[in-house]
Amino acid sequence: MSAHRSPIPLRTAVVGTGGIARSGHLPALRTTAAQNETEVVAAVDADADAVRAFADDFAIPYRSTDLDAMLADVRPDLVVLCTPPAVHREQAVTALRAGAWVWCEKPPCPSLADYDAIEAAEKGGDTDPYASIVFQHRFGSGARHVRRLLRAGAFGRPLVAHCQTTWYRDAAYYAVPWRGRWATEGGGPAMGHGIHQTDLLLDLMGPWTEVRAMAARLVHDVETEDVSTAQVRFAGGALATVVNSVLSPDEVSRIRIDCERASIELAHLYGYRNADWRITPAPGVPEETVAAWRDFGADVPSSHLAQLRALVADIRAGRRHPTSGSGGRQTLEFITALYKSAFTDATVRAGDIVPGDPYYTQLHGGAPGWASTASREEKTPA
Repeated sequence: MSAHRSPIPLRTAVVGTGGIARSGHLPALRTTAAQNETEVVAAVDADADAVRAFADDFAIPYRSTDLDAMLADVRPDLVVLCTPPAVHREQAVTALRAGAWVWCEKPPCPSLADYDAIEAAEKGGDTDPYASIVFQHRFGSGARHVRRLLRAGAFGRPLVAHCQTTWYRDAAYYAVPWRGRWATEGGGPAMGHGIHQTDLLLDLMGPWTEVRAMAARLVHDVETEDVSTAQVRFAGGALATVVNSVLSPDEVSRIRIDCERASIELAHLYGYRNADWRITPAPGVPEETVAAWRDFGADVPSSHLAQLRALVADIRAGRRHPTSGSGGRQTLEFITALYKSAFTDATVRAGDIVPGDPYYTQLHGGAPGWASTASREEKTPA
């Protein structure tokens, strides 16, 4: 299959027909379909009624409860996974082996072992099908502009950074049985909520070298944490803090990077526009330089659509998408290291977590008090 060389739209199947498919992926897919970039040809869900309603609502010709049957019958170019993280590994590997590219909703999967199994199912060439992750905050015009300036050294060296995802989730949110459990939600706020801001921080700052973290379960009766903090050192020498919470009534997502010549700050909630970025120059920076820094160009909000357009372009051009392979793994490795540091009270360095390490296969690493909670198990239906 060489869909990346053809002007024919990428024939796309949506697997999982819940809220994120309806609110995030389908609007993006319908926009790219109108531009002859994609065509939604199939929908799959374990719930027959749900997939029937979804297919009817969006005029999708093929609907099924069987992923293997759909792949055999339809042979799509692109499979979009909107399912819970616990099944991402199996579904992504199945789609890759059927010859389809995969775009997988976050969290990517519950462990580095799962991620590496998905990558192992790829043939390895940039023109061969591969799996990529939904990390849409990398693809807004604001991030693109700031990334370019940082990489060019326009702001000088990054020195200090802060990444904050402080949201609020009440008891009703966690009353849903699969939430707050390692096996089904994939992690607490460090994994399931703050992953987008963390991914953007790592994309802007470059490779990290070590992390020291703490986590706590302060309010909610869950297996996972409901708050965490971390200190991070980057390869370039910069230091950063990362805070993730679902206990914060004043909800905000924030990144701040202080460089030699400027401070860059982004504050939003679930998605940003150019106006959400602020650049403050150091004393002595010429006004014309500052004006150029603050010219973000056309406003492209961070969104599924912004990333999907980039993904389709990359598939057609035969190049690796930035959130595939090592570009997606770096974020999951960092979050895994954050959990290991928090649960072992030790500094964790990049590259430390390898096969044989308990945190390689499970984010909780089997740590006492974190691997499970009796109260949660008792109240969850079998």
